Order: sequence, then C-alpha cells, then structure tokens
Amino acid sequence: MTSLLSAPARLAGPVADPRHRRPLVLVAALGGVVAAGALLVVCLGVAVTGWFLTDAASHGAPRDALRTGALGWLMGHGSGIRIQGTAVTAVPLLLTLLAAWSCWRVGHRVGSSVSGHGPDADQIADGERDWTVPVAVACFALGYVAITLVAASLAGTPQTALSTSSAVGWSVFLTIAVGGPAIAVGSGRAAIWTAMLPGNLRATAASCRAVLRSVLLASLVTFVVALSVDIATAINVLSELRLATGELVVFVVLSLLVLPNATLFSASYLLGPGFTVGAQTLVSPTVVVTGALPAFPLLAALPDSGPVPSWTVWLLAVPPLAAALGAALAQRRRPTVRWEEGALRGCAGGVVAGLLLGWLATLAGGAVGPGRMRFVETLASDVLVHAITSLGIGGLVGGLLMTWWQRRTLRPTN
Repeated sequence: MTSLLSAPARLAGPVADPRHRRPLVLVAALGGVVAAGALLVVCLGVAVTGWFLTDAASHGAPRDALRTGALGWLMGHGSGIRIQGTAVTAVPLLLTLLAAWSCWRVGHRVGSSVSGHGPDADQIADGERDWTVPVAVACFALGYVAITLVAASLAGTPQTALSTSSAVGWSVFLTIAVGGPAIAVGSGRAAIWTAMLPGNLRATAASCRAVLRSVLLASLVTFVVALSVDIATAINVLSELRLATGELVVFVVLSLLVLPNATLFSASYLLGPGFTVGAQTLVSPTVVVTGALPAFPLLAALPDSGPVPSWTVWLLAVPPLAAALGAALAQRRRPTVRWEEGALRGCAGGVVAGLLLGWLATLAGGAVGPGRMRFVETLASDVLVHAITSLGIGGLVGGLLMTWWQRRTLRPTN
C-alpha cells in the first residue's frame, strides 16, 4: 500500500526534510564544481606559498605561481606536461587520491541533498526505475569537467603541451568511479541495491577491500623501512642540492606527492617482477641493475646494483601473507563455518584485489625526465599475473584458516 501514497507521505525521517529535495541538476552540477575547485584552490595556494618561500617573490609574478599550481592539479589528473622540451607523464598519485577523496566527500553530500527525489524503497523493490543517481552523477561529472577545461585553458601553453583529453578522461573516471558510489551511498540507494545482492558476494567484496588494503600497507611499510635503512644517502642528496629552508620545505612537499607511486613500485618489487628506473634497468628481489640516477631523496630506498643478498627472495612471501591476513580479518567480521564459502570469499577476493593492484601498477610510472628516464615504470603485465596468483592463493589460505578457526569457536544455533 505504501507505493500508492504520494512521495512526501512515503518519505520518513530525514528524507522528508526539504533539504533532501533540493534541485537535483543544480545541486549535482555545483557539487562537481566544488569537488574539483576545492583541491584546485589548495594547489593554487600551495604554489603561491612556495613561490614566496623559494625566492621571496623576487622573480616572476603571482600569475606564474598560479599557473604552476593549476599545472600540478592537472598533472594529478593525468595531463602530463613538458618542461624545457622534455615530456613528464608520470602522475603524482597523492594529488589523484586527494581528488578522489574530494569527490567522495562532496558526492556524499550531493547524494544526501537529492535523496528525496525519485521512487521510494518499496517502488524500487517493485521494479520501478530510479534515475536519481545516474542523473546526479552525470551532472556531477559535467561540473567537474567544466573546471578541468577552465584550468587547462588558463594554465596550458605551447611550451607545457598539456593533454587536455587525458585530464578530461581522468576527471570523468573519478566522478563515475568515486563520485558515483558516494552519491549512491549518500542518497540511500546503495543500501537498497546492496540489500538485494547475495550475502557471499558482499562478503567477497569486503575480502577484496581488506586484501588490497593489507598488501598496500605492507608495501608502504617495506618502502619506509628501505628508505630508513639508507636514510643517510637521502640526507646527503638533500645537502648536495644546497637548498634554502623555504626551498627545502617545498621540495619535501613535492616529494611526498609521489609517495603512493613509490608504494606501488614497492608492491611490484614484492610480487617479483619488479620495476625499471630508466632504460635497460631492473629492480627485483633477484636482479638489481641500475645506472646513474637523478638527485632525488626517495631513490635512496633502491637496493645497490649488483648481486643481491640471498634473503631478499623471501620477500616474495610478503604479498600472500598480507593477503591471507586481510582475507582472515574480513571473514572475522562475516563469519562462516562452511569450507566452500570461506574458500570462495578468500580466493575470489584475492583474485579481484590482484586485478585491481595490477591496474594500479600501470598508473604508477611514466616519463620523469629526458633520455633513459623516460622509462620509469612497473612491469605491469607481469605484475598483474603475479598479483592474481599470489593474492588469490593468499586469500584462499586466509579464508580457509579463518573458517577452521570459526568452526572450532562458533557454536551451532538450534
């Protein structure tokens, strides 16, 4: 009977509030503008601050600093730039992560603001189509892309050679892949849709998230430990650059922008295939061949070129162990005493996490300078195969071990 009532009468709680029935197109489009503009303003502010810190604003003009900030924001969206004729295509993934976080937060608020539109849960269950989320996501994407185009038109020059199409493509992907789920969650549609999914599918998705998070955390810890072991080299590199205090602060901040990239390179190393730091180089647990490297402190984490210690091959066990731990922790929150369920959740979650990790590895590298430094990248295809195998096996073991433990501790219900 509830499906026969008018919308205001059906909506209960906060959804009945007029604040949740604001104009959908306007709110969603404005949300896209805010999601893109918030991080852009931060980048502009950091660029201007860095301009004052480095040379006390004695060279150039504020518009040059603003252009640099906009270029940094666009690079976080895959635009690439050209510096003195040299293409730089590597993406500072920390900026990309911040853009994704902005899309999620703003998208969630947009979803809450438009949650009163469309049919209610009963009508959706009856099969009525609900276009609230798709329309909101489309408008959200349009607002985000508009800011991208404005930034590209103002910051791009023939010398920088921006790829506006790549920046637009990344913007559309972020708004759909991150903003879309955020709008669905904020509007309450995600809860309705996921309630219709099988329990094992939801448990597998939770296992995938836990496995991927666990492996990335292990990779980050590995990188930090490697850098700490040879921190003296990193300090020497900084001292040789002879930077003033303000310049040093700016350089450290810029170095942190590629910390997620370093984490994915570390994951590629732990999985076995490794990565390159220039043409005809390879860094892996079994082979290390490097040449002359640029003066960049984070490169101090690289192992020395030449014969590798025998113990480094045991690092290949880190990804499956991390995957097993992640799958076990995920299943602890969704217990089961059936062997086939535990195996399916862990193995399928690990395989999907491997697919995602292989895809992320393709985003970590790119050209970072002239000559041989045009080839700084992970061996993405090999990483994909190793990630699927390693994380799938690790997830399977973790799921089975947690199933064994839960069969021992959980009491059957009558």
